[in-house]
Amino acid sequence: MALKLSCVGLAVISALTAVPALAEAEHGADNIERINVLGRSFNDYKTGSASGAMRGNIDLLDTPQSVTVIPDFVTDEQLARNLSEVLSNDSSVTAGSEKWNRQQFSIRGFALDSGNGFLVNGHQHWSHYIQPIETLEQVEVLKGPSSMLYGQSGPGGLVNMVTKRPTYDALFNLGFDTDEYGSTRFQMDASGAANDDGSVRYRTMVVKQDTTYWTEYPNGENKERDRLLTFLTVDVDLTDDITLSVKYDNTADKAGLDSGAWLYSTGEHKGEVIGDKDKIWELPWAFIDINVQNVGADLTWHINDNWQMKTGYNHQMYERQRMGSGPKYTEDPANGYSVQPFDRHDDWQYKTAYVDFTGNFTTGSFEHQFLIGANMLDYYYGQLYVKGQKGTYIPGQNIPPPDVNYHDDKDKYESEYYHYGFYIQDLISLTEQWKVLAGVRYDEQHKTSYKGDKAFDNNANALSPKFGVIYEPTDFGSIYVNYSKSFTPKDRVTNSKDANYNTDLKPEYGTQYEIGTKWELFDSGLLMTAALFDITVENRVVTQDYTPAVGDADKITTQDGEQNHKGFELGAQGQLTDAVFITGSMMYLAAKYESDPKLDGLTPIDAPKWSANIWTRYEVTDQLALNLGAQYVGERYASADASLGNSIVKDAFVRVDMGAAYNWDIKGTEMSLRLNVKNLFDTDYIDGGSYKEVTIGQGRNLSLALEARF
Repeated sequence: MALKLSCVGLAVISALTAVPALAEAEHGADNIERINVLGRSFNDYKTGSASGAMRGNIDLLDTPQSVTVIPDFVTDEQLARNLSEVLSNDSSVTAGSEKWNRQQFSIRGFALDSGNGFLVNGHQHWSHYIQPIETLEQVEVLKGPSSMLYGQSGPGGLVNMVTKRPTYDALFNLGFDTDEYGSTRFQMDASGAANDDGSVRYRTMVVKQDTTYWTEYPNGENKERDRLLTFLTVDVDLTDDITLSVKYDNTADKAGLDSGAWLYSTGEHKGEVIGDKDKIWELPWAFIDINVQNVGADLTWHINDNWQMKTGYNHQMYERQRMGSGPKYTEDPANGYSVQPFDRHDDWQYKTAYVDFTGNFTTGSFEHQFLIGANMLDYYYGQLYVKGQKGTYIPGQNIPPPDVNYHDDKDKYESEYYHYGFYIQDLISLTEQWKVLAGVRYDEQHKTSYKGDKAFDNNANALSPKFGVIYEPTDFGSIYVNYSKSFTPKDRVTNSKDANYNTDLKPEYGTQYEIGTKWELFDSGLLMTAALFDITVENRVVTQDYTPAVGDADKITTQDGEQNHKGFELGAQGQLTDAVFITGSMMYLAAKYESDPKLDGLTPIDAPKWSANIWTRYEVTDQLALNLGAQYVGERYASADASLGNSIVKDAFVRVDMGAAYNWDIKGTEMSLRLNVKNLFDTDYIDGGSYKEVTIGQGRNLSLALEARF
């Protein structure tokens, strides 16, 4: 306890020292890269391009789309341990449920799908687990429909995770961090040239993490997690113009299972947490065991000064066993609640490939930045699932692990599809001030699902255009408008009691209109952005009672539903003064379901009207730096259905974080010691998820980290 109080006291003193941070921001261009600590530039807060936004490193000012780039420099300062903590730096991203040890998100109020909402280096990535972030150079949030470049995806946007690359210079870093619950994380990062001329370069990382959570099972045991990450990437210069990059990573992640907390849905306590806020309703023997491997290669060929070809392939192998107790929601768990143990095995295979040709050329007085390419996804999923007998668990009972085994499932469910698309895009400079972006894509998807002797086929195709206009009144500012579309394929109606049984459903389409502006201020040290957006989704699937019933048909599925999200965003990232750096954003969002007999007029779960975040760094001396940050998430709904409507509300909250880092040198070894306090004021808050699977925000937590750079 003494250590906890002294650490908090130090953190408060650090915050008070940082008060004068907002001094006047005029300075010369030479100050932008002036400060160096541990060999890194403080202005790594600001990044000038996002590889995922245009399938190439085009300047953000020339990108007619709202994009946020979160560099690893910021998340290292925050001692982030998962993707949720990284994405909290963008207010357009809202955390959803963390049920079953996975993290779900929404962008501009639209839920990100695990299968098509995430990319790694531009490859579609199955994200049904807690993403390893230690290997990432930056995370790019591409906002709005991005189907023109990436095919099937949601209307809110995409998250592209860019991994670290090999370096020419030798690098060897060791890191260790821990928190007040006894969690530990060890990291090793080594990179450099493998031969004298530097034509072969490597980077390898190892991370070992043992986490003790603040939440507890009914027997008083804390949830625990054990993770081992290995990563290796090698760049080989085959010629002066051709580089081959190969990559392998493996994540072995085993943890106790948590299906989320419960909120009261009726009565005077509606919206409040049922039971203790640290309670896990799963039984202590429930667990999840995940193993994910990625094997891939990319080839870059500089054909000449103006043209380049890139092609790549990645095979993601995801295997998961989940043994759970299946607790069923009730508002009176103290008197017992229903459980049904199960054992489940899932196997996902994701094979992706792409080829892109990019070139610069002129036609008359027009300059072109041209892209033509194709990509594909070959998907397989297999599931074995065995359930045990239902029972009632009375708190305090000792229920042993069930005798169920997924190997006993003789009726394996399988699903597979392949998806491919062709795209063409041209960014045309009409004058020094005016640019036009035009692009279009054609997609095909073919899907088959099997369960026993039954098979269901579903085919879909879509045309996805994108159009943007950019006006650059100066060299450091731009104003843009864009129009873009997304599509998400839907399955066939498989309920034999549905009036439209065996009908192929059309893809769900999203259409966005956006107007925005981007400015690089203070000698390009600070990037300021703003955007207005309006997104409408059509062909939403709606299932309702079929009255009067015809034969066996008592349901009917149609695609009459719509959804509209509109709002605006503001962002700032970079340097304010010689000593002050900032990254922050805010969003206003109005989100509604429309043309839906069950949901018309309702707001989706976890779509706050207002949200904002800020993280700052104040350099006290060349060796000491202080951080202060805050996250605001407005009032959200934990229900959005026909029976409860939007009646269950999660209150708005503000969470304040802070930190301090001290750097010194020991005989050429650069050392860094960091203390962070998350949720400084121990604020009680409810995070993402519906009332049956909500995540409770963690209280104040102190973290300490030590890093050595040799």
